Amino acid sequence: MSLPFALEPWHWLALGVALAGLEILLPGAVLIWFGAAAFCVGGLLWLLPDLSSAAQFGSFAVLAPLCLGLGLWLRKRGAAANPEAVVNQGAARLIGQRGRLEGALENGHGEMRLGDTVWPVRGPDLPAGSIVQVIGAEGALLLVTPAPPA
Repeated sequence: MSLPFALEPWHWLALGVALAGLEILLPGAVLIWFGAAAFCVGGLLWLLPDLSSAAQFGSFAVLAPLCLGLGLWLRKRGAAANPEAVVNQGAARLIGQRGRLEGALENGHGEMRLGDTVWPVRGPDLPAGSIVQVIGAEGALLLVTPAPPA
C-alpha cells in the first residue's frame, strides 16, 4: 500500500486525539480504545521510523481490537468488583443498615432515621430510641428487626 506522503508519528497521534474527542461526542467507550491503538502506532512509528505504511496500518488493525478487548475486560472486571453499584435499587440499598427509631414502633408501624432521612418502617413493637436493622424493603417502607448487639 503506497500513500502519496509518508505517515509521521504525529499523524497517528492526531488520529488518537480525534478519536478520543469523538468519544466525548459519541459516548460508548469504544472510540477511546481505537484512539489508544492509534497512540500506540504513533509511539511504534516514533521508535521505528522506517516502518512501512502497510506495517503501520497492519499494526493498527491488530492493536485496535486488542485495545477494545482490554477496555471491555476492564469494564467487566470493574462491574464484578463492585456488584452493589446497581442503579435504581431504591430502599433495597439500605438492607443491613442500622438506625434508631424516631418514635415507638406500635402496631407494627413507626419511623426510623438513616442519615438525614426519616423512613417509614414495619416490624415488631419496640420502644422509641431502639436500634433496629433493616432486613427488607417494600417500596419506600423498610422492614426492620431489633439489631443484634454491635
